[in-house]
Amino acid sequence: MKIPIFNYGRRKFLSSSVATATIIGLGINLTKSDQLQASPSEYHLTYAKQRVRIIGGEAPKITVNGTIPGPVLHFTEGDEAVIHVTNNMNEDTSVHWHGLIVPGAMDGSPGFNGAVPITPGETFTYRFPIVQSGTYWYHSHSGGQEQDGHYGAIVITPKNGETNVVDRDYVVLLSDYSRETWAQILGHLKMDSDYYQYRRRTLGDLAKDVSEVGLTPALRNARDWGQMRMLETDLSDVSGYTFLTNGKSPAQNWTGLFNLGERVKLRIINAGTMTMFDIRIPGLKMLVVAADGQDIVPVEVDELRMGTAETYDVIVTPAENKAYTFVAESLDREGFALGTLAPRQGMKGEIPTHRPRARLTMGDMNMAEMMKDDPNMDMSHMDMNSGWSHMSAPEGAKVLGYEDLQSRSRQGDLREPSREITVRLGGNMNRYIWTMNGRTFNPMHGIDVGYNERVRIIYINETMMAHPIHLHGMFVQLENGQEMARMPNKHTVIVPPGQSKSVILTADNQGSWPFHCHLLYHMAAGMMTTLNVAEPQTPTVSTPSPENAPTKSEGHNHVH
Repeated sequence: MKIPIFNYGRRKFLSSSVATATIIGLGINLTKSDQLQASPSEYHLTYAKQRVRIIGGEAPKITVNGTIPGPVLHFTEGDEAVIHVTNNMNEDTSVHWHGLIVPGAMDGSPGFNGAVPITPGETFTYRFPIVQSGTYWYHSHSGGQEQDGHYGAIVITPKNGETNVVDRDYVVLLSDYSRETWAQILGHLKMDSDYYQYRRRTLGDLAKDVSEVGLTPALRNARDWGQMRMLETDLSDVSGYTFLTNGKSPAQNWTGLFNLGERVKLRIINAGTMTMFDIRIPGLKMLVVAADGQDIVPVEVDELRMGTAETYDVIVTPAENKAYTFVAESLDREGFALGTLAPRQGMKGEIPTHRPRARLTMGDMNMAEMMKDDPNMDMSHMDMNSGWSHMSAPEGAKVLGYEDLQSRSRQGDLREPSREITVRLGGNMNRYIWTMNGRTFNPMHGIDVGYNERVRIIYINETMMAHPIHLHGMFVQLENGQEMARMPNKHTVIVPPGQSKSVILTADNQGSWPFHCHLLYHMAAGMMTTLNVAEPQTPTVSTPSPENAPTKSEGHNHVH
């Protein structure tokens, strides 16, 4: 993605950024003229530690201008963003503008590109051009402050107006809330990686398996998982969260209003630290029009899965004067974030029951390939439709897959990649260490590419968990079965358990960019490296795909 050159317009000022957040939250009726007006480009954000009560007792959390989440920052493409950040905490902080193409020093990642933390009592001004449009978000890149409340949404209006004109426009910011601090959670995981596995398999589960598939297959399956030192329910490291919609618990019922027949845009952002969500609105089709802030050819679905840090824009058109329930169910089926779309405040739709708990299978782990040398491993008894690929969606329901994503505009760079770079995703659950290419994060060991070089990056997931891999500073094009000119732009790509995914990168933003798993505690435990973009030079990292790597899934074979 090239950074365009343009003349900066006159800066606009806003005395209260919170007021803008409130207006967006109310879902103003949008007209063509509204969309063409330039948005305020200057904000003041103050970060402080406060005791907050969201559910249960109070807990020490980070607030942004006194709220969790922080205010929505609204810009127009072509603005110059001027954001003054005051740190009233007793610890360093930073702000990363997730998905925005910005100069390296403004990326908000201390230790990269000359960026430094904002120290206690300091005010730092981020200043950068807005060169894109769409739905994005911001969060800390200091420790695990994101878990403690340091996050908010970004909405950027296209300079020529929205492609998809709607009547109402809502931000739907999803997050996972814990009364524990991020440091406490990481400490528990380091002490025992299964600390939060509240729903472990029991003898009763084994007895049920025996009744369904027989004694020998059931015992063999239990043995296989034991040999891998994994649990079939290891879909998430952390359970027990309360899931929030725009900072509200399910009981607090975030509500977006509509009039019958209106087109309503929902800008869905997964700001969760460790949670992937399955999204649905019973009774309504969702027209997906953007992924990670980038317009796609619209596709109508009943359900979609969101990895942490991903964003999707969907449009719904309520056909009845009733309340509809927005459901974001966690992948491990431990709970959901809820919201309501309704003609008036105070209405509630039907709250769904939890769907069956998902379990990983050897099929998810691609064990047919990885264990092909073991002739005694009989996999015929295993249910290949459960675990990662099983969405619990009704039969015949359309579930969004990565293969459905098609860029609305043609890609500008159609060169074939000059080489391949392999990134292996691994870990040691016993020690709770996560790695990229066999290493925990070390600034001395990164991946070097030349400026404007075009490379293919192959992510190989050798673990039991899905990893949403995020690259700062640039978009990648996901190889998903579309022709190269229509491959979708992504800033975050989910790599399912035991599978691989490939992307193409045009390295057109010089600097040293963080490249990491966006599961917070995986990144904190080492799953991070640096992608260095410099003047053309001899590459230092280029690893061919090994023969026994998990097979690459493309096109219709991909399950997202």
